[in-house]
Amino acid sequence: MRFGPDNHEERCFEGHSSASTIATISAALSADPEIDSSAIEIRMLGPVVLLEGYITKAADRDKAISIAAMIVGWENVHDRMLSRFPMQ
Repeated sequence: MRFGPDNHEERCFEGHSSASTIATISAALSADPEIDSSAIEIRMLGPVVLLEGYITKAADRDKAISIAAMIVGWENVHDRMLSRFPMQ
């Protein structure tokens, strides 16, 4: 019995591609000691990466966008992060 296309890429392109892209970006953000990515959430909308959540330093926004862009390209990164700066 067969269901759908024979090619694995055709059957699982969206799910596997999105999951692996999210995992790659998440790992790259976590590996960078200069950015606090604990409150940044990564989602996919088609080929576009949505960076959501909170940043605590202005430099974190640029760094997160830059890391995601290295993986998916500048045109595929959409910033929806909010600033939450600590009280001084």
